[in-house]
Amino acid sequence: MAEQVHVSRHPLVQHKLALLRSNLTEPKKFRELVREMAQLLFYEATQDLALAPLTVQTPLAACAGYEVAERVGIMPILRAGLGMAEALTAMLPTVHVWHLGLYRDHETLQPVTYYNKLPSVPDIDLSLIVDPMLATGGSAVAAVDILKRWGARRIKYLGLIAAPEGVQHLSAAHPDVPIYLAAIDQHLNELGYIVPGLGDAGDRQFGTS
Repeated sequence: MAEQVHVSRHPLVQHKLALLRSNLTEPKKFRELVREMAQLLFYEATQDLALAPLTVQTPLAACAGYEVAERVGIMPILRAGLGMAEALTAMLPTVHVWHLGLYRDHETLQPVTYYNKLPSVPDIDLSLIVDPMLATGGSAVAAVDILKRWGARRIKYLGLIAAPEGVQHLSAAHPDVPIYLAAIDQHLNELGYIVPGLGDAGDRQFGTS
């Protein structure tokens, strides 16, 4: 399982992570940091994308190059995953985006699905679930369950911060799903929040509480 969990050690990721955690970071800056970190992690998570040869015309001559040969789908878990999804579409405009509505019941800590508009037949090669926080892992496991029932064959999870409990839960339920993160923190508190974490990623992005 360990080989499927990738924690970025890139200096820019770690620098931005500290700013993201700070309770002095206001929503506008917080959203910018989420976008920037999502793009850096997306770069790491897509290094195995297949390429196809492509010839382009420069101002001076024809030049051999490459283009991404795989169809990529982004599945942000509402609502916190929205900021990450927007950043990924900026990097690869050809991606398909389908939203998954999952929330964690604060009493049971179990995921509840309330929105799913996936098409009837999968038409992508790689599915990327994006959600800033991997806490209990319940929503992530539920999202992978949904995609596998849909017929997705290759799935990755892209997040920012995880608790060890969440990583263990997702890895145990779906050992074939690679996990890409900026950090694995200490533990979950009694309310199911990641410690030290950064608080509620959705609230901090959208200025709500």
